[in-house]
Amino acid sequence: MNSNEPLAYRIRPRTLEEYVGQEHILGKDKLLYRTIKADRLSSIILFGPPGCGKTSLAKVISETTKYKFYKINAVTSGVQEIKKVIEETKNFMLNPAEKSILFIDEIHRFNKLQQDALLPFVENGTIILIGATTENPYFEVNKALISRSIVVKLEPLSIDNIFTILKNALTKKEGLGDYNIKIEDETLKKLAIISNGDVRTALNGLEIAVLTTNMDKDGFIHITDEVIKNCIQDKKAIFDKNGESHYDNISAFIKSMRGSDPDATVFYLARAIEGGEDPMFLARRITICASEDVGMANPNALVVANAAMQAVHQIGMPEARILLSEAAIYVATSKKSNASYMAINKAIEDVRTKDTGTIPMHIRNAPIEKMKELGYSKGYLYPHDFPGHFVKQQYLPDKMLGVKYYEKDENVE
Repeated sequence: MNSNEPLAYRIRPRTLEEYVGQEHILGKDKLLYRTIKADRLSSIILFGPPGCGKTSLAKVISETTKYKFYKINAVTSGVQEIKKVIEETKNFMLNPAEKSILFIDEIHRFNKLQQDALLPFVENGTIILIGATTENPYFEVNKALISRSIVVKLEPLSIDNIFTILKNALTKKEGLGDYNIKIEDETLKKLAIISNGDVRTALNGLEIAVLTTNMDKDGFIHITDEVIKNCIQDKKAIFDKNGESHYDNISAFIKSMRGSDPDATVFYLARAIEGGEDPMFLARRITICASEDVGMANPNALVVANAAMQAVHQIGMPEARILLSEAAIYVATSKKSNASYMAINKAIEDVRTKDTGTIPMHIRNAPIEKMKELGYSKGYLYPHDFPGHFVKQQYLPDKMLGVKYYEKDENVE
C-alpha cells in the first residue's frame, strides 16, 4: 500500500460500472450516464454534501473521455491557472482537439473575477467545465455560468452504498486486500451509519482501524465494534451550519412547528443543535413562529418563546437545549392563527401601493390650543366615557373605509 495516499483515493472508481450510488443520475437509462458513455458531455456543476462522490465522478469522466482533462482546486488556484489551461487547450500541437475538460473542485471558492475568466471559453465550447461544490450553486456560482451548465444534485450515499464500497475496499489489492482482516458485516454497517452519508469518513475510519490494530495470534486483524467506535468517536456532523443544509434544516424546523408536529419539531431542533447552530438563532426562530403562526390563537406562546429566548441568552449551552425544546414544543402544540400576520402584510401592501387618504381630523394629535381651532382632535369621542368602554366612531381615512385587514378565524376565541 502506498502510505502517502489515503484509502478513499486509492480505490476511487475508474469506470461507470465501478461507481457506486447516485442511481438517480447515473442509472443506465439516465442522461448523464449516456452522455459520459458517449463522451458527449456538456458543462456540468455537481453539488452535494462532502463524501457523496463528486470528485470520484470527475475521475470516471477523466478515464473515459478522449479530451485532455485538467483538474484544479479553487482553494489553491486562480486566474493564472485558468489561463494556462486555456492556452494549452488552444495549442494545436499540445491538444489537436482544441477542446478540454476542466474540473474545478470547490468552485464556490472562486470569486466573481475568477468565474468570469472562465465564461467566454465555456460559452464557445473551448472548455467543458465540471464544477464541484458542497454549496448550492444557485447561491454561490455566477448566473452566467449556471445558465451554460447542467446543474446536477448528488445525494448523500445510502447505508447500503457505503457498505458496498467498504466491502470492496477490503478485497481490492489497491485497497486493504493484502491484509488479513476479519470484520463482521454488522460492524461494517455500523461504520456506514456513523459516517452519515460521507463515504470518505467511512473509508478513513476503516483504514485507521486496520492500521492501528495489531494482528492477533490467528494471523488476522480483528476489527470489532469497539475498535470502530474508537476510530470514529461520534456520528459525523449532520450539516454545515453555514451551508445549504442549514437553510433546509431550519425550514423543516419552522414548518414542523407551524404544522403542529412536536416530534418532527424536536427532531429538527436536535439536528440543528448537533450541527452547531447558534442557540440564540434557534430561539429567535421560535419567537417569530409564536407570533406569525400561533398569533391570536394563543398569545401566551409569544410570552413563553420570548422568555425562553432571554433564558437561553443568560444560561447558554448545553442547558439551553431544554429551554429551546420546551418553547418549540409549546409553539408546535398550540392552536394556530396567522390572522395578525396576514393583517399587517395586507396593510403594508396598501400603504405602499395605494392612495390611502388622510388621517381623520378628530383622531389627530392637538398638543397646541391653536391646532384645536383648526379642527385637530375636534369631535373625538373618548371610549372610556361610554358604556363598556366602547363607542363607534371612524378611525380609518375616508378612502379606506370598509377595508378589512384582521379576519378573525376559528382558532381565535
